[in-house]
Amino acid sequence: MTGRALIVVDVQNDFCEGGSLAVAGGSTVASDVNDLFSGRGYTAIVATRDHHIDPGPHFSDDPDYVDSWPPHCRVGTPGVEFHPAVETEPFDEVFSKGEYSAAYSGFEGVSPSGESLADWLHRHDVDAVDVVGLATDYCVRATALDAATEGFRTRVLLAFTAGVSPTTVAAALTELDTAGVELVGQVTSHD
Repeated sequence: MTGRALIVVDVQNDFCEGGSLAVAGGSTVASDVNDLFSGRGYTAIVATRDHHIDPGPHFSDDPDYVDSWPPHCRVGTPGVEFHPAVETEPFDEVFSKGEYSAAYSGFEGVSPSGESLADWLHRHDVDAVDVVGLATDYCVRATALDAATEGFRTRVLLAFTAGVSPTTVAAALTELDTAGVELVGQVTSHD
């Protein structure tokens, strides 16, 4: 038997309002994703998180906001924690990414035991995923693209995401659609 998993991407303090790399609407997404945790028939619910120790040139005092960013989600700081509105109890596993490098996709992350997200999902008989979280145009996009590449039937639930900018969100949605990722719902403005 196979099933569908929910992947909650990077709903962390630093990516929500008040954080060092805040996305407008991040706090709303943090509370809204809880609505997905029951009654949807998910085989598993997993989360990803940026978990930076020393990611090299990914951090910059003069970021270009493409390859380099202000410091964020540093291990040992409040910014790395999941937003307090997110119910973390339903998470079957958490995958940390980017300790010593830039990492956008949850598929670059590992569980506390060192297992990759793809291996974990396959081991739990998952063949389809729904992707939600932050930010639509970066880590959600990268996670969904990698999910499709790994052979999972992939959907992005757009009402449960928030993006950095309309321009990069539009480009991300085009790329996802071209890759065969199903886009469900409409992008919600969180301004």
